[in-house]
Amino acid sequence: MRRLVGTETEYGIAPEGKDARDLVAETIALLEQVSPPYVAAWDYSAEDPQRDFRGFRASGLARDPEDEKIERQSTRPAGTVLDRCLPNGGRLYNDHGHPEYSTPECRSLFDLVAHDAAGERILLECAARRTQDGHGVALYKNNTDYHGFSYGCHENYLVSREVPAEDLISGLIPFLVTRQIFAGAGKVCVEGDRKHDQIFQLSQRADFVNTLASVDTLSQRPLINTRDEPHADARRYRRFHNIIGDANMSRYATALKVGTMSLVLGCLEAGWRPQLAVREPVSALKEVSRDQSLEWRVPLAGGGSATAVEIQRHYLEAARAALTDLAEDEEWVLGEWEKTLTLLEDDPLSLADRLDWAIKRKMLREFAEAGEQPLTQEWLRSFDLEYHNIAPDRGLFFAAAAPVAQDLVSEEAVARATRQPPPDTRAQLRGLVVERYPDTVRSLSWGWVRLGVEGTERILDLRALVDGALTELNEKAEASRDLGAMLALFGGV
Repeated sequence: MRRLVGTETEYGIAPEGKDARDLVAETIALLEQVSPPYVAAWDYSAEDPQRDFRGFRASGLARDPEDEKIERQSTRPAGTVLDRCLPNGGRLYNDHGHPEYSTPECRSLFDLVAHDAAGERILLECAARRTQDGHGVALYKNNTDYHGFSYGCHENYLVSREVPAEDLISGLIPFLVTRQIFAGAGKVCVEGDRKHDQIFQLSQRADFVNTLASVDTLSQRPLINTRDEPHADARRYRRFHNIIGDANMSRYATALKVGTMSLVLGCLEAGWRPQLAVREPVSALKEVSRDQSLEWRVPLAGGGSATAVEIQRHYLEAARAALTDLAEDEEWVLGEWEKTLTLLEDDPLSLADRLDWAIKRKMLREFAEAGEQPLTQEWLRSFDLEYHNIAPDRGLFFAAAAPVAQDLVSEEAVARATRQPPPDTRAQLRGLVVERYPDTVRSLSWGWVRLGVEGTERILDLRALVDGALTELNEKAEASRDLGAMLALFGGV
C-alpha cells in the first residue's frame, strides 16, 4: 500500500467464576502467559492524548463518572498495567480490564490481515495456558459488553501532513458514516434503548459515537478522532487514528475496511475532495446502522439525500480517477469494493458468506424460522456475543462463515505473523532487537528503541523509516553479527 497501517484491538474477556471487579487482575494474569522473548518497557513519553492535529492542545479529556472510576482503579499504579512488546513487532497489553493487541506497522494489506488475525492466535495461546492452570477464560473480538461500555478496534494510517486538517475531517466524514455497510460487525439491539432491544444494526460502535471531532476516545467519542501522535516525523506526517470501526471476525471484511480507507486517504493526499457533505453526520451514522430496510438513505447538507452505496461509489470513482501505479493489494481493494457495492445494491444478504453483519443477520433469520428457541433479549445478546468468540470450536462465526471470509490469508501466514514482523517495514528492526537483545532494551516505542550497550545509552531512531519498503535494510540487519553491527546500519547513535 501507499502507507503504513496497523490495528489495535481490545478484546472482551469472560473469566469463569469472576465478576467485573476482577477483570483487570484477570486480564493481567492472562497476558502473563505470553511466551518469551518480549520486552516489558514501553515508553509513553511520545504519547500526548491532548494534542489535537487541528493545531491546538485540548484542555482535557472527557470522562464520565464510570470512566473516572476505572481510571482511578486501573491505570499506572503498580500491578495494574502490563505491557509486552513482541518479536513480531506487535504489542500486547491491558487497557483497563481488556486485553489489547496492536499489530506491527504493515505496508501490505494482506500482511495487516495476517497480523490482525495473529493477535487472536496469541491470545488463544495465552487462554489455553491459563485454562491448564485451572482458570477458564473466554475471549471475544467484539465492541460491547451490553452494560453500557464499549471497547474499540482502532485503525492507524500514516498520512501526509500536507492535507489540511479540516480537509481531512470533511473528506472522511461521508466515507466513515457509510463504510459500515460492508465493515459493520452487526448488533442485535440499540444500546440503552429498551424500546429497540431486538432491532438489528450494522455497527457495534455506532451507538457510542456522540460528537463530530475531538481527541477523546472514552466518553464523548468522536466520529473523527483528532489526536496528534504521528510516531514519525511530525513535520511531514500525522497518524489518522480511526476509533469508530467495528472489530471484524471476517478477514475479508477487515481487508475491505482497511484497504478502502487507505485508498480514500490517498485521494485526499492527491488533492481530491468529495463533492458532497452529510447533514448531521453523527445522527446519520446511527440511522444508517439502524435502517431495517437496508436502503441506507443519508440526508445531505445541501438538501436531498443519497444512499450509502451511492456515497461509497463517489469515493470508489475518485480512487479510480485520482490514483495511479497501484500496488497489487490496492487493485484487489478496488475490484472487491466495486463488487461489494454492486451486491449491496442488488441483494445485501447475498454477502452473508463474507461480511460480518450479513452473516450474523442470516443466522438470526434462520434461528427465527426454525422456531426452536424463543428470541428473548437475553438469548439474542448471548448469540451476539458467541458470534465473536475467537475460539474456533466455540465461536458461531466459524460455524457459519464461508471460506471466502477467511481464505484471504492462509493459516500458515497467520502462524508466521505470530512470530515474525512484516519484512518490509521498521517493525522488523524493532522485532529483531526484542528477539535477539531483549536484555539491552531500556525502553521502546513505535518510533525508537533506547538501548543500554556497555554502560552507554544508544538510541535506535525509527521515526524516519516510514517512506518506503525496507526489505534490503531489514535483510542486512537480520544478517548482522551483533548489536553494534546492526546499529551501524541505520543510524543508531
